[in-house]
Amino acid sequence: MVVMAVAVIGASAQENKYIVKTKGAKKTVVATSAEDPQAAKETEEPQDTLSRFFRHVSMCDWGEGMRFMVIPDKKDMVIKTFADAETGQMVSSLKLRHKIMVYQGHENTGGLHERVNFKCEDDGKAYYFEVPTASFDDYCFGKLGVPTLAYLGDVDAAIEFFKDKTLFTLASEYYVDTELDGDGYKTITDVKPGTEVKVVAVGVGTRNFPVKIIVADESGREFYQNVAISKTNSGMRDEEFEISNMKFHTFRGAFELPADNMAASSAYKKYIGKEVYTLYASVFTDQNGKPTKAARLSTFRIKDVRAQRGTHYVKMTLRGLGSGKTYTKEVTFVSQDVSGDIAGTHEDLYDNLFAEGNPLDIPGVKKEHMVDIQKGVARPGFTEAEVLLALGEPSSRREVDDKTYTMEYKSVNQRYACVFMDKKTKKVKSVKH
Repeated sequence: MVVMAVAVIGASAQENKYIVKTKGAKKTVVATSAEDPQAAKETEEPQDTLSRFFRHVSMCDWGEGMRFMVIPDKKDMVIKTFADAETGQMVSSLKLRHKIMVYQGHENTGGLHERVNFKCEDDGKAYYFEVPTASFDDYCFGKLGVPTLAYLGDVDAAIEFFKDKTLFTLASEYYVDTELDGDGYKTITDVKPGTEVKVVAVGVGTRNFPVKIIVADESGREFYQNVAISKTNSGMRDEEFEISNMKFHTFRGAFELPADNMAASSAYKKYIGKEVYTLYASVFTDQNGKPTKAARLSTFRIKDVRAQRGTHYVKMTLRGLGSGKTYTKEVTFVSQDVSGDIAGTHEDLYDNLFAEGNPLDIPGVKKEHMVDIQKGVARPGFTEAEVLLALGEPSSRREVDDKTYTMEYKSVNQRYACVFMDKKTKKVKSVKH
C-alpha cells in the first residue's frame, strides 16, 4: 500500500485508509464539508494504460458490490440524498459523511419512482436513493448518477497504480490541506509545470473528482490534486469536462507519468539514454526555469521525452555531460518550412538541433581543439574531421596539385573560407578567408 500522509478525520475516520492529508494539516474542532475547488476535464481520451486500470462504468451497468464513499458538498448538506430503507426517513448527508455505500441493485417498489439500493459497510444499514424520473432506465443513461457518492473503484485502482510513482506536474494550481479533521485547504500557484514529484499518498477526493493524489517535490513539500479518471458517477456531462478551467481536475490535466511508463510514445522512448550534441548554439531552460544558452557542440544525455498536447512538439529533458545539470528543451520531430527559422526550417527540429553521439568520439577530433571548433574556427594542423565539425560540409572540394586539395565554404549564411588540406596527412595546411 502507498505510504500515507497523516490520515485522520474525526474519530470515525482513524481506520479509514481513504482519508489522506498533506503534512502540516492542523486539527480543527468543527469538521464541515467545504465546497471543492472548481475544475475538471479531460481534453483527450485516456491512454491505454490508464483506461485498463480505470474503466468508466455507466450507471446502467453498475454491478452489485460496487463501492462508493459519501462525500457531500455544501449543497448536499441541504438536499438529502439517502433514505433509511427501514423507516423511509431521509437521512442527513452530514451523518453519512465518509461512510462507504455498497451498491445492491435497483428495484421498483410500486411507487412513482424506482429505488437504487445500498448497504452501508460502516453501520450495516440499508439505504436507498430514489431516482427523480419514472424509471431507472430513463435516469441511468444520463450523467447525473447518485449525488454525494465518490466511486471507490477508481480510488482502489489508483492506490495500486500510482504507488511510489514519479510524476510530472502540469496544472497551474494545486492544494495543501490546512485541517487535519476537516476539508480546509489553501491553493498554491508556484508549482512550475514539469516539476518532478513523487506520489506519497492516494485517497478519496470529492464526488466529482474522487481520486486525491498527494505528491512531494524534491524539497519534501507536499501538495495534492483531486482528479477524475474514469468519470464513473462523476455527476458531470461530457461537455462539462471540456471547460478550460476544469482541466487540472483530471489526471492528464494535473500530472503526467514519465516516459518510461506512458508519457512518451514508443517512438520517442528510443531517444531516452542517447548522447547528443548541439549543432548550433540554442536556448535551453535550466532547473530554475530560466533560459540559458548552450554553446554549439554542447553534449547531453537525454533523460526523458514527453509529448506536448495539441502540438508536434515534445518536452525533452537532458543532462549536461560536462556540468551534470538538467535542462529542458521543446523539440519537434516534424519538419515544416517556417519563414525566419534557420535555412527556412524549424530551428527546434531534432535533426537540425542535435547530432547523436559525442563529438570527442569522432576519429581525428581532439579535445584540445574543441574550443576553436565550437566557435566555427579551423586552424592549421586540424584534421578533416575537425574541419567538418567546425565548418560543416564544404560548398565544393577541389584538387590544387598532387599534394593539396581545398575545401571551400561560400554559403550565404557563412563567412567565406578556403581550407587548404594536405592530401597525405589529411590535415589543414592553411586557411584563407
